[in-house]
Amino acid sequence: MSTQTYTIRLATPEDISATLEMKLLAWRQTYTDQRPESFFNNAQARQELEADWWARGLAQGAELWIALDQDSNIVGVAGGGPVAEEDLGTGVGLELQVLYVLAEHYGSGLGAQLLETVLSGRDSLLWVLEGNARAIAFYKKHGFITDGRIESLADDWAGLREICMVRRGDSRG
Repeated sequence: MSTQTYTIRLATPEDISATLEMKLLAWRQTYTDQRPESFFNNAQARQELEADWWARGLAQGAELWIALDQDSNIVGVAGGGPVAEEDLGTGVGLELQVLYVLAEHYGSGLGAQLLETVLSGRDSLLWVLEGNARAIAFYKKHGFITDGRIESLADDWAGLREICMVRRGDSRG
């Protein structure tokens, strides 16, 4: 386990570009065996549009948390927001929408720090790729359970499915 210390803080508009680069690297580390190179090239090509989307979200009060290592490199990102309309029936109001940590920081506790920074112990849900054993095990360790819903993905994610996991106040371990 790493003895690295991290600084976790709210992202600013100036952080967006570096955060998107970090997220793309995390995707490469996580999904290379599930996605063709064109997937990553497409994601890279869309980064300017995605940066604009993130900037608008921050301007409207969205919270995106970033983790910086001792050299001020962004090594993790997490964010959440209100659940989508189709998830209102779950009885939770918060969705963990993004959580990525670079592979060299796995096992350091950073993922758990980011998770709790966003969720603050609140009941929540998330969608995770089916078959992503590492992520599913991580979320189960932090009190999430599958709720039985599975959703097929489209566009660049076509051919993959996500499963919904929910955590309630009484299910954290």
